Amino acid sequence: MSNLVVIAYEDQFKAEEVRTMLRKMQQEYLIDLEDAVVAVKDDQGKVKLHQMYKLAAAGALSGGFWGALIGLIFMSPLLGMAVGAGAGAVSGALTDVGINDDFMKNLAASFKNGSSVLFVLVRKATPDKVLEQLQGTGGKVIKTSLTHEEEEKLQAVLNTAKAAAAG
Repeated sequence: MSNLVVIAYEDQFKAEEVRTMLRKMQQEYLIDLEDAVVAVKDDQGKVKLHQMYKLAAAGALSGGFWGALIGLIFMSPLLGMAVGAGAGAVSGALTDVGINDDFMKNLAASFKNGSSVLFVLVRKATPDKVLEQLQGTGGKVIKTSLTHEEEEKLQAVLNTAKAAAAG
């Protein structure tokens, strides 16, 4: 079962910075992300979601392949590829994987302008190594499916550098 973690940041760029760190940790096999989305609320109050996976592009690629294969059977591979890519892009754009988009937009809309929110769905992780790398990145844990103890530990790790700098 995956765990949801939602962390809010005071500026528009910090959530993307932390997501980049998480993706690097994923390449090092320290964390397995099912989804990681950054919601940014700009200075005009408009919320924009930055998805981790581009489903329309993946759908177009897959659809193009299958379209070309079917087109080859019917002696028109270019037409088949074009139709398949178009259909794949549309189905990819309409597919919602991971965290519900409406949930993310509604939650991000409740924050102040010029802020960002990181939504992460974690399949599994090596907690001590992930927490070590997230130390001092700031942010406020808004919502999780973690236990109370795990949530408190995560918030303490995020705040560590701030507390040390203030003291």
